[in-house]
This record gives sequence, structure tokens and C-alpha cells, in this order.
Amino acid sequence: MRRKVFLCLENRWLPVYLFQNTALDRIQYIHQHSNINKRGITNTLALLDADATIPFISRYRKEQTGNLDEQEIAEIQKLAQQFQELENRRASILKTIEDQEALTPELETRINAAITLTELEDLYLPFKKKRKTRADMAKEKGLEPLAKMLMAQAIEQPLETAARFISGDVSSAEDAMTGALDIVAEWINERERVRTRIRKLFQNKAVLVTRVVKKQQDEEGAQKFMQYFEWEESLRRVASHRFLAMQRGQKEGFLRLKVEVPVEIALDQIRRVVLKSEAGPCAPYLKQAISDSFKRLLQPAISNEVLAEARQRAEDEAIKVFSENLRQLLLAPPLGQKRILALDPGFKSGCKLVCLDQRGDLLYNETIFPHPPQRETTQAIKKLRSLVNSYNIEAIAIGNGTASRETETLVKKIAFDRQVQVFVVNEAGASVYSASKIAREEFPQYDVTVRGAVSIGRRLADPLAELVKIDPKAIGVGQYQHDVDQTNLKRELDRVVESCVNRIGVNVNTASAALLQYVSGIGPGLAGKIVDFRRQNGAFSSRKELLKVPQFGPKAFEQAAGFLRITSAANPLDNSAVHPESYFIVEQMARDQKVEVEDLIGNQDLLQKIIINQYLSDTLGLPTLQDILDELEKPGLDPRRAAKVFEFDPSVKKIEDLQVGMKLPGIVNNITNFGCFVDIGIKESGLVHISKLARRYVSDVNDVVSLHQHVQVTVLEVDLQRKRIQLSLVD
Repeated sequence: MRRKVFLCLENRWLPVYLFQNTALDRIQYIHQHSNINKRGITNTLALLDADATIPFISRYRKEQTGNLDEQEIAEIQKLAQQFQELENRRASILKTIEDQEALTPELETRINAAITLTELEDLYLPFKKKRKTRADMAKEKGLEPLAKMLMAQAIEQPLETAARFISGDVSSAEDAMTGALDIVAEWINERERVRTRIRKLFQNKAVLVTRVVKKQQDEEGAQKFMQYFEWEESLRRVASHRFLAMQRGQKEGFLRLKVEVPVEIALDQIRRVVLKSEAGPCAPYLKQAISDSFKRLLQPAISNEVLAEARQRAEDEAIKVFSENLRQLLLAPPLGQKRILALDPGFKSGCKLVCLDQRGDLLYNETIFPHPPQRETTQAIKKLRSLVNSYNIEAIAIGNGTASRETETLVKKIAFDRQVQVFVVNEAGASVYSASKIAREEFPQYDVTVRGAVSIGRRLADPLAELVKIDPKAIGVGQYQHDVDQTNLKRELDRVVESCVNRIGVNVNTASAALLQYVSGIGPGLAGKIVDFRRQNGAFSSRKELLKVPQFGPKAFEQAAGFLRITSAANPLDNSAVHPESYFIVEQMARDQKVEVEDLIGNQDLLQKIIINQYLSDTLGLPTLQDILDELEKPGLDPRRAAKVFEFDPSVKKIEDLQVGMKLPGIVNNITNFGCFVDIGIKESGLVHISKLARRYVSDVNDVVSLHQHVQVTVLEVDLQRKRIQLSLVD
């Protein structure tokens, strides 16, 4: 079924697989499911098959792909995997049926023509090994001929015909008829046209019904599912967050969940396929078999199928929300290379503080106790002033956990001898990092409290570089991330991290192994070798020097070089996103302008004189040339905005301080499909429902707000008992 051919790309012959005797080949399959042009698909697949990464392809192979972006390339990769799964399943089914000596030319043609897994499974169902069924037992009693006559509807006296099958295990005509109808019911269930009709009915008309488990409704935890105690909703229209909430309620034992469709409509659909005549002598018996087949076989099977499809849609949507939140979080504004004092606040255990230099290296750590019960406020203030002066601190980062507002208030009252910016930093996941293997390797001589404070300070300086060390699920953004398929979630989140890291670029001389592993073409093993080489030999002086790292071969260099920065390199292009394979073009541009390469960089007057069309070639097109000019104009430019200080309302320190109608400043700290959560400076974040985001209809929360956005909200409702706050962005 699969034929290997070779495609010449970039002067290399790369394998491409063509699938024969199927309705679609791989290119057609992806094209029909994505509407991406076939040339772009073909070349992208060749690059992916050659182990090129998505960031590399989207940035440096635009001519081959037709300027496809990362999302489109990822979609091609995903669909290619789906197609391979389809082909593998097709081959397995064909072999299984062939081994049973039941594969006819007609069946083989239909299996080869199937373009979905559902079609394949429907065709395979009659040949699938299953537990002994009522139909199997009836066949053992010799009742299959009677079932065939009933299905053919060719007998005038069904009961009299059934009487001929009375034998040792069949005591009466009625007994024979019952067994034969069990066989007929199974045949109806396995009939492809029947399953297609019933599946379509479920897809269009199914209602999702939830009911509370009476014995559990008063148990702790049940109340969070109260709205679903008596709930009905179209399965086709159910929102992902509601579906996942119902699934969780069922998993925790508080809800029962089922899918219902109009039974009479379902039976009518089956009768249209099975019955030749509503008035025939066999019709009453076949109607019994139809009803039995639907209730006992078809309904449970198709219900499970459409529920699985709904769950997949909900999980895909939840993963999409989480991924977008993670992207925004990783691309949050960095403060940059500053000397930072970081505070992990607390009451009884005190506030752990650390002083970091511009590279994020730990200089000093101590614990102060400015809050109850110790109340060593004066000593804490003196210590903070002293440290700010001693270590030339430029910014203070305060974790947003317990005692955050109290610590922020204290720090802002201190009259420092130098200008110091004060930031409140989201510390979600800092405790996870502090206990991780990465943290232990970075700070083997310090405990988790010191490591956590370091993480808070570093994520102010560069959120991306620090957050890559933490499992994304511990960061606390998204919805129902623990309820979705963890393999799919990890794959998608890893892709987002990889995308963000390569979009920003990485300083190869300061980056941790945790950050370097996400650079295109590197991975964990090679990242460790780069750090070891740097530790033993000092800083890299050029990109070419990377080839001296063990196992860092030409392929890895091709994939990674453009995303790695060397700030003090002799060649200024080594600190840019211009790929080494294109240096010769920049050098030619400089020669044509009669200047050196460094004279071109940042010189808009010179760059505007360059006519890029004269540098076009068979392998170098306008997209890449334009990228090169853009990079020369602002080499190594960080696309992230600079971090800004934010002020919460000083009069609000706890939920009891809130009053309906209050207008408060806040920071968006989570986005879901149903709205966004806003940090207003207290322990509990408030929800802005999607209907309260704007005066117009909003279908996508991200169209209105983004993570870390500074907003002004109005308090609509405060539920002290459940610790819930309803907010509005609409005045």
C-alpha cells in the first residue's frame, strides 16, 4: 500500500511516501482537511521527514513552504500523523480479515476507499473478535438460517417456519424466534448504513443529560456541581468548560451523565433501512429486533462514540486555551538585566529575601520577620535599605502569595537612597521549581525557600527563561488542564514553549540547559553538552564555535544557529536572527554599498538604498530577503514589551474590603472560554464573565483581553461564603 519515492529538496534527495489503492494519498488527505496548497504541504512534509523543526521551517524555509506560519506547519504535522494512524489501522484490518479468509474483492475495495477511522471500524465490526453474545449462542443452536429468512423477509408464516427449528436446545417456536431475532439484532447493529444513520441522528439531535447522585448530593464537594444536578443541553452545542465540568462531576461520583435522542425517530431511521414493507408478515418480528438492537447495542455504542467525540472537542478547546495562555505568559514583559532583590513573603515563617545580579546569579539571602507574630518591622526596614545600597539594587520583586500586600505596603513606605522600582510578581509554580531537580542542580547548597525566592526574582527579569524550568501545568493558567489527555497536553505545551523560545532567541553564553533544550534542533542532551562545554572552555566567541561541542553536528547547527545569540561576537550577525547560511548575502549587500557589515546594521539610510530584487535567486526569495533587511534594521530586537510597575488599590487588602460598585485596578491573570480572572490585589481573583467584557457580543475572550493586561474593573457581586467575586469591564 505504501511506495517510497524521493524528492529533491535543497540539493538533497529526501524520502516521501505515496499510498496506493486508497481514496486519498497523504498530500490529498492533508489538503482536504486543511485547505493548504499541495506544494506547500509536499515541501513541508519533506522538511519534517528530514527532522527539521517547526520554528526552523517557518523562519528559514519560507520559499519552500510558500510562507506558511508555525500554526499551519503544525497542522500539517498533526494531519500527517493522523493519516499514518489511518493507514496503519487500514493495514491491520485488512490483514485480520484476510487471516479469517473473509476478505472479498468488494470488501477490500470498500476498506481501501474509507477515509475516516469511523468508516473503517464500521466495516470491520462484523469481523471483530468479541465476547460471546446472545447471537453467538443462538447460532450455536442452529438458528442462523431462520434469522437469514427473517432478514430476507421471504416467509409468509414466520412462527410456523420457526417451529421447524425446534430441537434439543430450542423448546418452542417462540424460543426459536427469540434466538433468531437476537441474531438479527446483531446484524442490524453491524450494518454500516444503519450505524451511519443513527450516528448522524446522535450528532444532530443528541441531548446531554446530567442528574445528581442522590446519595452524594450532600457530600463535601458536591455543591460545586450544583448547576448540573438537573441539567439538559444539546451535545452539539455544549461549551467545552461545561462538558469538562460535567465529566469531572461524574468522575468524582456526584453526577450521572448520559446521552439521549428521540427513540421513535431512531427506530424509524432503522426501519427505513431494514424493512421492505411495514405490513409484511415478518415486519412485527423485525420491529422487535430493531427495538432491541437500538436499545441494547446501537444506543450504548453510538452514545459512547459521540461522548468520546464531544470529550475530544472539549479537550482540544481546553488545550487551545491553556496553550494561548501559556504563550502570553511566556512572552510577558521582562524587566531585563537588572540587579534585583526578591522577596517571597510570609507571616509566621517570615519573608525570604535574595539579592541577584544582572545575570540572575545569587549574591545574598536572608529571612526577615516584619509581620505578625514577630513584628520585627524596624529591623526589616533597616535590612532592606542596607541591602539595596550594598548590592546596588534596581528593582524589588515581591511574590503575590501570602502576606504579599502587607509586604508591598511595607516596602513602598521605605525611603531608599536610590530609585528602586517595586513589582508584584505572580509566583505560581515557584514552589514546584524550588523542589525540582533543576533547582537542586542550580543551588545544591540552598533549601527550597531560597530557590523559590530566586525564581520570583528571575521571572521578573525574564519570565521566559525562568518559566521554562517549570511544568506548565503548575503555572496555574487555563481550564481543566488536569482533566484532559496529558500526552496531548504536553505535546502542545512543549510546542508552545519551543515556539516562544525560538521567537525571542537565546543568548548561548547565559542560557540555562532548561532554556537551551527548547532551541530548534538542540533538545535536553545537547543542551547539557553546550552548558558543559561553556563551563570548561569559557564563553562562545562565535556561532561557528558551537560545532566544537560534542555531538553538535552540521544538522543541529543548521537548525539551531539562527536562534542562538552571541552578544560579543566578532561578527555582528552572530547576535542577530540572520542565519549563517545567509551571511554571504549580507556581506554582498555591504560590498555593494561600499561599507562593512557592521556599518549596515541599524543604518536605515543605507538599508533603504538596498534593492532586494537584485539578490533574488532560485533558493533565496523575497520573504527571506525581507526578513534579513528587517533584522538588519533592528538586530536581536526583543518583541516583548518592557515590564511596568502596577499599583493595586491600597484600601483593598482582603475580600471583606470589597463593596459592590467599587472600581478597582487589576491584572488579568487567567483566561478561559467563559471569561477572564483578574487579580485585584487580594487572595481571591475575580471573574469577569464573557458577557461582561464589552458592550458588544464577544465570541473569543482573547479578542478583548490578554494575560497580564492592566485593566479597570467594577465589582458586581461578592459571595463571602464561597469566596467568589464577580467583576465587569463594562462601566
